Amino acid sequence: MGMIHPSAVIEDGAVIGDGCQIGPFCVIGADVVLGAAVELKSHVVVTGDTHIGDETIVFPFSVIGEIPQDLKFCGEKTRLRIGKRNRIREHVTMNTGTAGGGAQTLVGDDGLFMAGCHIAHDAQIGDRVIVVNSSAIAGHCIIEDDVIIGGLCGIHQWVRIGQGAIIGALSMVTNDVVPHGLVMGPRGKLDGLNLIGLKRKGVARADITAMRAAFQTLKDGEGTFHDRAARLADETDSEYVQQMVAFIMGDTDRNFLTPS
Repeated sequence: MGMIHPSAVIEDGAVIGDGCQIGPFCVIGADVVLGAAVELKSHVVVTGDTHIGDETIVFPFSVIGEIPQDLKFCGEKTRLRIGKRNRIREHVTMNTGTAGGGAQTLVGDDGLFMAGCHIAHDAQIGDRVIVVNSSAIAGHCIIEDDVIIGGLCGIHQWVRIGQGAIIGALSMVTNDVVPHGLVMGPRGKLDGLNLIGLKRKGVARADITAMRAAFQTLKDGEGTFHDRAARLADETDSEYVQQMVAFIMGDTDRNFLTPS
């Protein structure tokens, strides 16, 4: 059984799923769709063309679906799509997309977005992503599955962060990060692999060994960074190394953080 507090404001046209809990002083716009069992704690604003997936919880004073913080935005119709079972903590902001960036901001399933973090226009956030307090993901970024972004980090626009990477607190990341990479420092440097994350995931020892050897090749091998990555494709059968190679060889508008 759902519950809507009498002080909540729900505009005509909004779709409220079965079992939703809408707390005091929430505001829900006309183009909003809430899935089943979504919970808005209190003082939450959900606006714009925004869909929130089943069982997601949004904590007080979050603003979800407002227009982009982009001076090129001229009021065009864009959207925000948020998946299932996310936990969106206090004061989080997530913006809709822009026409120049595909018109959609996308957040996957099972994420944890801690207090005060920001997801900007046209960002593409994968599943099981954790963004710690007061970190900001800029426009057009791609954050793949299982990434952890530490507190007080800044991710520069257009940056890609590969699956399973971890970004240490207080880092400013201005270039792409390979899958399962470990980034640390005020101006983030690629400082190794996210070995703890790989072990927690149950990755086989042989794959971890292959990734460590691949990282050493990327660090010390001959030729450019891309040359070293291309050679790796022919030197291993590890799916994790092949994932890293595919990421490096993929299309990007940024350079890469390279091993220090």
